[in-house]
Amino acid sequence: VEQVLAQLPVENSTKILFAPSFVHLYEVAKLCADNTNVFAASQDCSEHESGAFTGEISPTSLSDIGAHFVILGHSERRSIFKESDELVNSKVKAAMDTNLVPILCVGETLEERESNKTMDIVLNQVSEGLKGVELSSEEQIIVAYEPVWAIGTGKTATPDQAEQVHAEIRNRLVELYPECGQQISILYGGSVKPNNIEDLLAQPNINGGLVGGASLKAQDFLALCRAIN
Repeated sequence: VEQVLAQLPVENSTKILFAPSFVHLYEVAKLCADNTNVFAASQDCSEHESGAFTGEISPTSLSDIGAHFVILGHSERRSIFKESDELVNSKVKAAMDTNLVPILCVGETLEERESNKTMDIVLNQVSEGLKGVELSSEEQIIVAYEPVWAIGTGKTATPDQAEQVHAEIRNRLVELYPECGQQISILYGGSVKPNNIEDLLAQPNINGGLVGGASLKAQDFLALCRAIN
């Protein structure tokens, strides 16, 4: 984080989020505090704002230490920890109630894609994740499409494949939120790298990246930031 912040261009106008593990979040939030377009994000949060839930991290606590965003429904949370759409929806609401901006992750497995269920799965996750969620501004939510088959595998959806899904997500967001759905940011996550980010960003409904492995090396991450800028 220090290396990236030291080398960011002065005229940086791109929102850059760092989402470390919980134990590093406070320090990262402090580093980001003086940078207008750089923010700390949590990798998850509890659906409970407070209470006796040993081991959970409440959205209130995250807000208190300076986090502004929280990733929810990541494919690993859904697959390894068996998080349901209903639970993700509860977390989205709890996060928004404490003025955190949720990054709602959606995406299909390889089996689902090969069974031609991509759109059904993804759009259902969008609708269920945002069920009962009211928005007054596009700034209150971010959606991230992460094809599970392209995470950490080296495989990447082609720009056309990614755009097809992003366009359908956009249509669903406009249906749900006619006043601001067109402006909600939709990120692509799935082996995003410096050598493919520009082609992805050239698509009309891909507004940024949810970056995994390439975020672990400062120079790779900076290359992505510059491309988005």
